Amino acid sequence: MKRFFLLFVVLSFIIPCIFSLPLENLVNSAQRALLLSGNRPIIETQLRNPAPALMPLNNELRNHVNRAVNALSPNMMVEILYLYRKPVNFHTSSDRWDDTQKTGMFNQIMAISTLAGIQYRSSSRGGTMRVFYDYSRVIEGPTSRNALPDPVFTQIPATLTLHARQKDGTFGDNIYRYDYISNRDSVFFIQENITSLSYGIIPVIGRGNLRSVMGFFDCGDSLLVYAASITKAFTVPGVWERISDSFSSRAEAVLNWFIGRLNNHVFVQ
Repeated sequence: MKRFFLLFVVLSFIIPCIFSLPLENLVNSAQRALLLSGNRPIIETQLRNPAPALMPLNNELRNHVNRAVNALSPNMMVEILYLYRKPVNFHTSSDRWDDTQKTGMFNQIMAISTLAGIQYRSSSRGGTMRVFYDYSRVIEGPTSRNALPDPVFTQIPATLTLHARQKDGTFGDNIYRYDYISNRDSVFFIQENITSLSYGIIPVIGRGNLRSVMGFFDCGDSLLVYAASITKAFTVPGVWERISDSFSSRAEAVLNWFIGRLNNHVFVQ
């Protein structure tokens, strides 16, 4: 009986670390109700002294986001929380992420070249649609602009770092670092700007002062997607306001790109 009790205690600590969590264990009741009520993301934009407001209850995600916040002392944060509903024939047990689905999803977030041409709604131009990235390619390294094909994996690596050159209609031609982290029940990636971002001739975001963190969690019948764009921008009068107004639209554009990739390449009916 004593041995059985000890085994029960050990398993009570191990099992939560092994198995993925249902949606109600990742978000609060109000967020869950909003996510289940429709097909729209929850978006939160904060300025001046932002703090995470939509972050799911996951220790590793919390560490990634807090690390970025502590490093930057940001004055702008945009968060998105979205529940992607899988087609019924792709539903799985909530305690197991199907390897085929997980690998397929991972390869789609690595399809960096397909970001070229996506559009977002520009608040500074009266809500008209504008191209986000004119160019987006994986490159050999932070000091090389030689383009490489998007990587494709049959087995997901635990960690991976790559660099990309992305020409942004607002911030110009820049280099970014992407770090990918994968474990049993979640996938994360962190984007960081290697070069300074400028608005025309005006520098607005210094090197390393833009961090984007995305987390993906399998909930059996759905995928929970969280994204946080964390920025320390120069508060140039008239420019900072325009940048802050457009960041949520740009974040939503990336989310829509990802949803399209899932629909067309992973959860194809």
